[in-house]
Amino acid sequence: MEDRVIQSRSMLAKRALDLIVAIPATIILAPLFIAIAAWIKLDSRGPVFFRQQRVGQFGRGFSIFKFRTMVVDAERRGSQITVGADRRVTRSGRFLRRYKLDELPQLLNVVKGEMSLVGPRPEVPRYVELYTEEQRRILALKPGITSPASIAFSHESDLLAEQPDPESFYRAELMPAKIREDLSYAERATVWSDCALIAKTLLRIVG
Repeated sequence: MEDRVIQSRSMLAKRALDLIVAIPATIILAPLFIAIAAWIKLDSRGPVFFRQQRVGQFGRGFSIFKFRTMVVDAERRGSQITVGADRRVTRSGRFLRRYKLDELPQLLNVVKGEMSLVGPRPEVPRYVELYTEEQRRILALKPGITSPASIAFSHESDLLAEQPDPESFYRAELMPAKIREDLSYAERATVWSDCALIAKTLLRIVG
């Protein structure tokens, strides 16, 4: 009973942190959102936002928000993973991806309660279907904008570009490694460690 009370308090504290950070950040960054939106529209044909179905906590599907960084028919032209200097990425998209600015709209997913600031990156359904029973433990966690795996594999697209078969490497090696990393962190995570991880992510982006 005591463990459940502690877990409940931890979840409330995590949600409070999400709202305390995400709501003001969304308001403060609104001018940047507008500037990025204008750049995307001027740079290439298509919508400002990219929305894609992802698998969230407890296996529930949700639509993730990102600034569009690829041509409009990117998913018909190739894989759902981005490999190296992917030709589908637009000029503005290369800059946005480099500094992770394309992820900023996910603050809206955080406010809606679909994501957290810190948590495993949500996968597309086709990869979740490949999870083993052990790997499906990750679905007990709310997905996030950043995580230990996000930092450890921040150059994921470059790593995939080095592989003869990027898709197979992602499924057999990279995806399981990211799940292990995030599950390990979740076992010892606190609100304070989440704050430290957010700070580390920001330093990594600007560094």
